[in-house]
Amino acid sequence: MKATSPLATVAILTYNGETYLEAILSALETQKLDGEFEVLVIDSGSTDATLAIVAAHPSVRLHQIPNSEFGHGTTRNLAATLATGEFVVYLTHDAIPADDFWLAEMLEPFMRFPGVEAVMGRQVARPDCVPILKYEIRRVFATQGPEFGTTVSYEAEAFDRHPEYGMPARFYSDVNSAARRSFLTEVIAYQAVEYAEDQLFGQDVLRSGKSKAYASRGTVIHSNDLTYAEYSKRLFDEIVGLRLSGAPVPPAPHGIRSFVRAVVLDPLDILRDREYSTPRKLYWLVVNPFYHLAKYRAGRKARRIDLTDTALIARESLEAERKNQ
Repeated sequence: MKATSPLATVAILTYNGETYLEAILSALETQKLDGEFEVLVIDSGSTDATLAIVAAHPSVRLHQIPNSEFGHGTTRNLAATLATGEFVVYLTHDAIPADDFWLAEMLEPFMRFPGVEAVMGRQVARPDCVPILKYEIRRVFATQGPEFGTTVSYEAEAFDRHPEYGMPARFYSDVNSAARRSFLTEVIAYQAVEYAEDQLFGQDVLRSGKSKAYASRGTVIHSNDLTYAEYSKRLFDEIVGLRLSGAPVPPAPHGIRSFVRAVVLDPLDILRDREYSTPRKLYWLVVNPFYHLAKYRAGRKARRIDLTDTALIARESLEAERKNQ
């Protein structure tokens, strides 16, 4: 997989990522690509079996940093400086390439569309994912374009003129993404913010006059493994992070629509969902509405909280909770 001047560097950011890391590295070993690529793992202080898993794959290059030095944007910038590939393809430690052509599909838009400097791939939720998350992931990526093709976004000013298209057009997730290394190191880097570094990067790309692409066939299996208590805290972090970073904040969901989604639409999807067993369907029919209630409460709190009250934000934050463990 490794060459003197590879076409791409697959950069995986890890912290206690033992659950899915072996599956990710095994999936990378079977990628079919017309060119060479390297795999770079940047670990920020894992205390589980993450480092042992990496050591079992000798071709993987490991770079370690203290946990205190990790930043969503700054660590991705570090990956770009350490990479030797023309393109840097980012994965989080819980995003598993769905097939052997994932990497080829992530790089294809750079080759076919001049001006594309960033690519976002598709995410498919794990089969056992919490329904509210599973169906939300489907809806979000459905707005990005058809599953069979590639969507290219450009001209940020056009979205200012047509704000109804601005939010989906500017959406960007670096769970599964790629960028030209020279663009990252010489033109636009990730911003050093606590949250929403990916949303800001996507916006910065468009405002620079360049384009970003959605490679729907570059698919990973990914959804956050969150308990009920963690779910609301994660939503709180996301909205507060958007507010703090200056990135666009999605409008608060309409109460009636949220109620219909919770008690009508999601239950219909659950009943039709072949990935859930019958007992699991019955369980989610009862429990899923409480996740909707948690989402509403967390969003309301995050949109109203005083951003200067750092102590209160820390008490409500899942990120802060995990850092203190």
